[in-house]
Amino acid sequence: MLDKFITPVIKPLLKPAVMLIHKRGITPDQLTVFGFLIGLLAVPLLAFEMWYGALAAIVLNRILDGLDGALARHANLSSSAGGFLDITLDFLFYAAIPLGFILANPEQNAIAGAILLAAFIGTGSSFLAFAIAAEKFKLEKPQFKYKSFYYLNGLTEGTETIALFIAFCIWPQHFALLAGTFAVACAITIFTRIHGGYHTLKQQEANEVINNND
Repeated sequence: MLDKFITPVIKPLLKPAVMLIHKRGITPDQLTVFGFLIGLLAVPLLAFEMWYGALAAIVLNRILDGLDGALARHANLSSSAGGFLDITLDFLFYAAIPLGFILANPEQNAIAGAILLAAFIGTGSSFLAFAIAAEKFKLEKPQFKYKSFYYLNGLTEGTETIALFIAFCIWPQHFALLAGTFAVACAITIFTRIHGGYHTLKQQEANEVINNND
């Protein structure tokens, strides 16, 4: 929900770092993989209840995630392969953070963490499934034209998810409550994406039939 407002603000702030990284000869894909590995460090840190160390790893992961796409555009290296790598590792990172809290306190966090992971599967699958169909119909990307594939809006997007992870680290004792609340918001996102995506694609198919018959 907030990505379309936050992204234009962040992009100019990344430019100096992007120019420096480009001069060092680092590729966007290398930055993507490095950022993912940094993000995975949060899992053992969470498991051992090192909350602020995990928070630092999460924040650094997100900074690097913003830099890899900006670097790709700056260096004219944007590609479908890079977009695939980026989104795949992003979703693996998103799933890893609740796992870290489950490992930290299975008795208190396991059920809420499992519900949140199921909700993440729903938001992720609805997001990616629509992107595949959107590519088939060549749907325009009015809000995220620089992305390598179609970004379907929802109540819970990247910005909201990172805010949740930060809240987890600041108030780990409230993980179950925060996870459950966010899972409800994810359920709303899943419903709206399925409903909106289905009807959008039905309309595209109908338009295609009409155009083929003309």
